[in-house]
Amino acid sequence: MASGWRQSPLGNVIELKRGYDLPKRDRIPGKTPVVSSSGTTDWHSEAKVRGPGVVTGRYGTLGEIYFIQDDFWPLNTALYVRDFKGNDPRFISYFLRGLDFSAYSDKAAVPGLNRNHLHEAIVRYPMDIEEQRRIAHILGTLDDKIELNLRMNQTLEEMTRAIFKDWFVDFGPVRAKLEGREPYLPPELWDLFPDRLADSELDEIPEGWEVKALDEIADYRNGLALQKFRPAENEERLPVVKIAQLRAGKPDGDEWAKASITPDCIIDDGDVVFSWSGSLLIKVWCGGPAALNQHLFKVTSRQYPKWFYLHSTESHLPAFQAIAAGKTTTMGHIKREHLKEAKCAVPDAALMTAVGGILAELLAKTVLADVESRALAAQRDALLPRLISGELRVGTAECTLEVAK
Repeated sequence: MASGWRQSPLGNVIELKRGYDLPKRDRIPGKTPVVSSSGTTDWHSEAKVRGPGVVTGRYGTLGEIYFIQDDFWPLNTALYVRDFKGNDPRFISYFLRGLDFSAYSDKAAVPGLNRNHLHEAIVRYPMDIEEQRRIAHILGTLDDKIELNLRMNQTLEEMTRAIFKDWFVDFGPVRAKLEGREPYLPPELWDLFPDRLADSELDEIPEGWEVKALDEIADYRNGLALQKFRPAENEERLPVVKIAQLRAGKPDGDEWAKASITPDCIIDDGDVVFSWSGSLLIKVWCGGPAALNQHLFKVTSRQYPKWFYLHSTESHLPAFQAIAAGKTTTMGHIKREHLKEAKCAVPDAALMTAVGGILAELLAKTVLADVESRALAAQRDALLPRLISGELRVGTAECTLEVAK
């Protein structure tokens, strides 16, 4: 055992308590996070627990740990740390990630944590509060950068969607010219937008623009039934991406496929992926090389830029979701005919090129930030068990981080 580490029942380190009931009908919109076994899922006007705090799932999702900086309301599906017993809260949030929560769950159809059994778990932890804080600082610095990237990307994505909708769906600059309003774009960009609307099969569109179907501006390549392409023991392999992994933004490593599958069904950072069945969503994948399962399209184009076919498809997502929701006898989905029926307005080459420099740069920034966050998370996950156990001392870890910068 590392010097300065104590072995003790978990109940001597922290005290866990069940969260509190708060039916949706009783929630009043506010700034207090409502934390369930899945993390922050809602907001309320009142807090039950002072922050900073630590929450983990009691039912359903077990083993996920949430560090809550501000005052919060833990739901009854969660356990929260009522008493840190003098230990650093953020350190405890990392410390608990090292526990195997499944070993302390009730044997039922829906797994649930038995906190009394959890309190009896024998754990090892550093007694020195300064050591705890230094460990929390190292791991927290990585998490803070990941969170910063996440918030930056949310802002960039909202900005990009707003620009695309105004310019290519609502035709804001063209309508502003028609109404005699002042320009709100740089002159070199403003002058490229037409000053008239013309009738088309899509209703009115800017004069000189074309109407094209989604399947004319992009290629939607369906993934494979990857259960037919399992790798041999020593064969090169790729993680499988299904809808759940697309939503999570990363593979889970539970399923693998041969790396020798057709390149059309291999995705990598920056590729656009569209789930056309079940939960319909479209995302820019940043989870590294992976094999694409059926029910997912890899979206590409030889003629049009990525930002254009990404947001053109995304603009039709609500309509596609409504179509899928209307499927009562099968899992909700769309068909290729719906891609042919979905139309978009395509600007002339000069405007596409000028605008492309702006929107392509915003998209590239989000991809770079997501890829960086993946690397930071891998570094954090590698350091965490070694720091928590004392195998790697803080000074060595700090040097490692400095070298990696």
